[in-house]
Amino acid sequence: MRNAKGNRILIVGAGFSGVTIARCLAEQGHQVHVIDRRSHVAGNAYDFTGPYGIRQHMYGPHLFHTSNTRVVSFLSRFTQWLPYEHRVKAMLKNGQLVTLPVNQETLAIVGAENVLDVFYRPYTRKMWGVELDELDPSIIQRVPVRNDMNELYFPNDTFQALPASGYTRLVENILDHSSIQITLDCRHEKSMNADYAHTFNSMSLDEYFDFELGILPYRSIKFETHALPVPRVFPVTTVNFTHDEKYTRVTEWKNLPGHGDHPSHTLLTFEIPCDFTENNFERYYPVKDIERKNRAIYDNYRAMVPGNMTFIGRCGLYAYLDMHQAINSALVCVDEFLAKSGPGIP
Repeated sequence: MRNAKGNRILIVGAGFSGVTIARCLAEQGHQVHVIDRRSHVAGNAYDFTGPYGIRQHMYGPHLFHTSNTRVVSFLSRFTQWLPYEHRVKAMLKNGQLVTLPVNQETLAIVGAENVLDVFYRPYTRKMWGVELDELDPSIIQRVPVRNDMNELYFPNDTFQALPASGYTRLVENILDHSSIQITLDCRHEKSMNADYAHTFNSMSLDEYFDFELGILPYRSIKFETHALPVPRVFPVTTVNFTHDEKYTRVTEWKNLPGHGDHPSHTLLTFEIPCDFTENNFERYYPVKDIERKNRAIYDNYRAMVPGNMTFIGRCGLYAYLDMHQAINSALVCVDEFLAKSGPGIP
C-alpha cells in the first residue's frame, strides 16, 4: 500500500495537455491537483460569450481537426460536436480575396512566381520577426501550395468539428471528477513538488530553471476586437492580410457554428504578432530557427529535469503543437507513467 504522497499528482496548467492527464490519472485512482496562473481553465483555448451574445476565443481562433480516432474518442466523452470545415481567404493589397492554402485558382490570380513574395515573406516577417530564409522550413510546410482547387484549410483530416458548447465547457467537463482539485490564480513554486509523487508541468523550461542556461524565445500575439454594426463582413471565418502593416489576420466569430448570430452586429478580432517580452511574457509559439540553436538550449534544460517531473504541452516540450497533438501527447504520457508506476489507490 502506498502512502498518501504516492497517490498525489500535481499538474501545472489547465490547458488541454494538463486536463487530459488529470482526467486519465483521476480515473485510475490518483488524487490530482491542477493549478493555473490564470483565472480560468482551458489554457489558450479559453472561450467566452462577448458583446452581442457572440462567442469569441480569448487567445485567437481554435479549430479542432484530426485523423486521430483515440483523441476524438476521448474528447467525445465530454462534448457534443458541431461539424465545421475551416476555410481561409487572403486579402491581396487591392482588397481581393483569394483562397489559402494557395490552390490553382489562387496561383492563376497572383502568378506562381509571386507566391513567396505575396503570401510567405510578409507573413513570416510579421509572425516570426525574421526573414523567410531564417525560419525552419517545417513551419512554412504546414500550409503547402496545392495543385488542385481545394478550398479547405485542413483537407486531409477526417474529423473536423467544434465543441457544441465551446472549449471552456468541454474542459470543465473533463475536470469534473471527484478526484480532481482545481486552484486558479496560482503560480507554481518549486516547493510545491515535495507534496506530490509526480508533477506534470506545462511551464517553459527556461522559466522553471530561472533562465540558468539562457532564454528560450517565443512569439506572442496581441488581439484587438471590434464590434461593427453590420450583420456580417467576410465570407469565411479567417482572413489573412498580405500587406506590410502589423496585422496578420482577422477572425469574424459569427462565421463559426454555435458562436452567435446577432441580427445587426458582428465581432472581429485582429491579430498583431510580437515577441513574448512585449506581451506580458505570454508564450504562444516556440521559435524554430533553422540552425536549431533554440532546440539545443531546450535539450540542455531537459537534461536537468528531475525524475519526478514531466514537462508537457507546447511550452513544456518547446514544440509547435495543434490541439489534437497536445491531447495525443498527453495520452501517451499517461500510458508511459502508468506503465512505470501503476494506477493510484482506489
